[in-house]
Amino acid sequence: MNEQTNKMSNTNVDTPVIELLKDIKSLMAFNKKVFNLEDLVLYTGLSESTIYKLSRLDMIPKGDNKGIRKLFFEKERIDAWLLGKPDISDEYFEELFNEKLLKNRR
Repeated sequence: MNEQTNKMSNTNVDTPVIELLKDIKSLMAFNKKVFNLEDLVLYTGLSESTIYKLSRLDMIPKGDNKGIRKLFFEKERIDAWLLGKPDISDEYFEELFNEKLLKNRR
């Protein structure tokens, strides 16, 4: 086999292995006790903007350490919250957000 053919065959074999390793890495992230925003997006399938909205409205269980400026989420609390079938529709968010705005104006 010439060198170019050898490189092409290695690339074809390596691609599925690399993809498999990426899949394993993302699955292992779900074994963590605490998720950051990116982990939670992967775990729940919710978008970052939805998670930020939920966090802002105090509708999602999150870490309460005021010294940390990033969002963190405890996996067990997120699981319980998800199993509680939270209403995360855009209409519900809009309603809550408007209610919060009205309260802040008073």
